[in-house]
Amino acid sequence: MTSLNREQITAALDAVIDPVDGQSITAKGMVQGIDIHDETVNVMIAVDPERGPALEDLRQAAEKAVAAVNGVTIARVALTAERPKAAAQQRTSPPQPGRPAQPGQRPQGSSQMPLELPTVRSIVTIASGKGGVGKSTTSVNLALSLVAKGLRVGLLDADIYGPSLPRMMGLRDAKPVPSKEYQGKMIPPSAYGMRIMSIGFMIEEEQPVIWRGPMAMGALEQLLRDTDWGDIDVLVVDMPPGTGDIQLSMAQRVPVTGAVIVSTPQDIALLDAKKGLNMFRKVNVPVFGLIENMSYYKCPECGHVDHVFDHGGAHKAADELGVPFLGEIPLDLKIRLGADEGKPIVDTEPDGDHAKAYGAIAEKIAAAVEERVGPAEAPKKKGLFPKISFK
Repeated sequence: MTSLNREQITAALDAVIDPVDGQSITAKGMVQGIDIHDETVNVMIAVDPERGPALEDLRQAAEKAVAAVNGVTIARVALTAERPKAAAQQRTSPPQPGRPAQPGQRPQGSSQMPLELPTVRSIVTIASGKGGVGKSTTSVNLALSLVAKGLRVGLLDADIYGPSLPRMMGLRDAKPVPSKEYQGKMIPPSAYGMRIMSIGFMIEEEQPVIWRGPMAMGALEQLLRDTDWGDIDVLVVDMPPGTGDIQLSMAQRVPVTGAVIVSTPQDIALLDAKKGLNMFRKVNVPVFGLIENMSYYKCPECGHVDHVFDHGGAHKAADELGVPFLGEIPLDLKIRLGADEGKPIVDTEPDGDHAKAYGAIAEKIAAAVEERVGPAEAPKKKGLFPKISFK
């Protein structure tokens, strides 16, 4: 294996010229970050935000230059731009009184064009205001529930700093491979009938990702843009916790169909969940509803129900915020073990109560998607999903 270093990558990028002034992007200090892992290279290029949409050719030229370096198997180059605070505030400000925003409309003031994903019919983000509420486990089981209902589904791990889907999907040793059909794209690993992409496929499981926000956002955009998803009906996105740069970038740069908020019943988790919900509202992304995870514990021996983290808080919060309550998921050791072992409970116990709970929520999400993007062809599995269908 050829040992790659920053000097090799920098030398390759030195041949990439900014067409405005004919200078090398390295001489101008535009190369803000180079990350090398085995044969995968990620590069971040800083650009003037006003020029961003017009620099796709430069990005592609840089990516081609890096890919040509001996030993590079996967090259990713992303553009980033620092914006004035006033522009950022304008971009995230709520609609003005008397001018209600249309569903899915992006705030004004952003010069960046949305990412185009022509083979992806809809995108649903699974989010939370804080960590530790079981959002990734929920994302996995909801994605599998949509597959079980006959939909073509993709699953994206948007948590750049703490990717978990390779382990949860039983794909710890899997790697993407270059697409033969689409130059510059990767075919992601597959499991349980869907394609799954995560930065975790490119780094060791215990290796930390020490990137500044713009580089992490660029990596996320590249995972979306440079993945060969195939023709899919729903791309389920497991979002990182919180309401930071990555969440805003995802909401503003990606044509999100709708967001789902996951919370546990206690007050602290619900407070953060409300923050996450309001973030999506500020950037005019429809919120499909709230899920109460770890809602109760039912003793497998006697059937007694315990409300370990309180109960009903998410339902009450949904009513207060004027969004649908999508359902309850219990606290159960089987769900946790299935996630740790790469064996989601929706797959291992498809006829069990837990799978039914996830399935009921998935049906509500699919109905909300249908309302947004419209019906299309007949379902792919008769009798399982009679109301929803996609091209």
